[in-house]
Amino acid sequence: MKIAHLTTVDLSLRYLLYPQLAAAKEAGEVVGISAPGPHVEWLEAHGIHHVPLHASTRGMNLLADVRAVGQLWKILREEKPDLLHTHNPKPGVYGRIVGRLAGVPIVMNTVHGLYATPESSLFKRIVVYGLEFVASRFSDMELIQNPEDLDLLQRRRITSARKLRLLGNGVDLERFNRERARGSRASKRAELGIEHDEVVAGFVGRLVEEKGLPELVAAAESLTGKVRFVVVGPGDHDKSDALPPSVIERGKQAGVLFLGMRSDVDDLYGAFDLFVLPSHREGFPRAAMEAAASGLPIVATDIRGCRQIVDDGVNGFLVPARDVVALARAIEKLAGDAGSRGRMGEASAVKAHSEFDEARVVGIVMDSYGQLAIRKGIAWTLPTGALAPVVRPAEPGDAAAVARLHATMIDSGFLASLGPRFLRVLYESLIESDGGVVLVADSEGAVVGFIAGAEDTGKFYREFLKRRLIRAGINLVPALIRPSTWMRLWETLRYGSESDPVPAELLSMAVAPVARRKGLGARLVDLLIEEAGRRGLSEMKVVVGADNHAAIALYEGRGFGNPQRIEVHEGTPSLRLTWSS
Repeated sequence: MKIAHLTTVDLSLRYLLYPQLAAAKEAGEVVGISAPGPHVEWLEAHGIHHVPLHASTRGMNLLADVRAVGQLWKILREEKPDLLHTHNPKPGVYGRIVGRLAGVPIVMNTVHGLYATPESSLFKRIVVYGLEFVASRFSDMELIQNPEDLDLLQRRRITSARKLRLLGNGVDLERFNRERARGSRASKRAELGIEHDEVVAGFVGRLVEEKGLPELVAAAESLTGKVRFVVVGPGDHDKSDALPPSVIERGKQAGVLFLGMRSDVDDLYGAFDLFVLPSHREGFPRAAMEAAASGLPIVATDIRGCRQIVDDGVNGFLVPARDVVALARAIEKLAGDAGSRGRMGEASAVKAHSEFDEARVVGIVMDSYGQLAIRKGIAWTLPTGALAPVVRPAEPGDAAAVARLHATMIDSGFLASLGPRFLRVLYESLIESDGGVVLVADSEGAVVGFIAGAEDTGKFYREFLKRRLIRAGINLVPALIRPSTWMRLWETLRYGSESDPVPAELLSMAVAPVARRKGLGARLVDLLIEEAGRRGLSEMKVVVGADNHAAIALYEGRGFGNPQRIEVHEGTPSLRLTWSS
């Protein structure tokens, strides 16, 4: 596959998305699309082909945005990616629409945090939710980082529920951890000119007012001599709320250290005693997760995103947004209590390692790519470290996914020629039948494999015709225009109605490319055999194409034997194998 990620600036590709880009490289070619910047050279050196979107800006500029739309259209038509993955508020909107109209087979989006929250003004909510409503109609899947956003999108019916998937967020726990932070404490403090006994409150993020930096500076002014403040992060002059020089100057007067953009932030966390994030709006703040993984207690505002990282009173404190007094009071409370800082820092590290593992997030993204690739019939290879599927009994709602997988992976069989709509009806009937067994391999909501069987094939077909003849017939209409369909349909029904000393049958099995070469097929067969034993069955047959040597080897390896050549359909030789307990 050729996978393209669209962001506003190259900084996002490097610092926020590179683990996803690196994992996707195992599945094919990866393209990063953004405004060009200082990180392009690094991306290219690490195997990420970068295509510049020159008109892309972080600020509000309608003319530039219109140009960006035209440039993106041209890029997508030239690059021809199989999948376009959009990010950030602006490219997340126009990127989904342009991607679909430009003919990209798969379009998906990550909601890093809706730009409006329930607390925003009515006008802002109408605009943001309205744009999201429209843009999501052009995508195949929406990955939602924050569970509060997921709940809102579902409750308000802004996005179709079938497209939504909770992603969460995470950081590199090998890079950000308590042991590393402790090891860098002395050297970083010496580098910054901070005494070993000073209490340091650190902040990491863009220098914009939305991050609550005016309140942080005001808190620093009130705590001068008690707490030392360190601010790490670049300016963001494209944004309308870029931090004014006057606020920075006030901070410096209060002793705040402004370090600018740093590449050693993992070591800088070691110089802090606590982390402060007084933001007005967040999606799922990465810096706060990094601080938690580094073993720091956190003072943050009681808003979406921060609430997912800070358990008030456990690993830090939550304070009202824009409340300088409450912010300063919480910082002072932690600064004056080394015991609480130690206990809360430990709680932060535990929470981070259980909830904020970036590898899990990457696994969900890669698994989502595989799910969509299967649905669209695009070849896909599972990257190393993807999520292991869980095998469970199928539910009626799984019938559509099972039907798509059958139609895609068993495409040379007769049933596949009847189309996924007919197959959906067939599998719904089998799932609901007392004598049917359908197991699915579920990888975080994606069906990547299945196996189906019946205690008595003939009895199942009779029940199917009795209960679903009209619905099945309607979905068969497109296939029935082919004369060959009538004959093969008659042969199938005749086969199912014939008396057989072994009525139980393994009817079908398929494993998507995303989950192959991991022993899933053998596992599915073993579980079906176990279920047959629980139902008191002593024998079961399977019919497979005589030239399907891989499937024959699999079934023989699981105990199926006594091969007999038969012809269910005239001119198509098959092999019948039997399992006995």
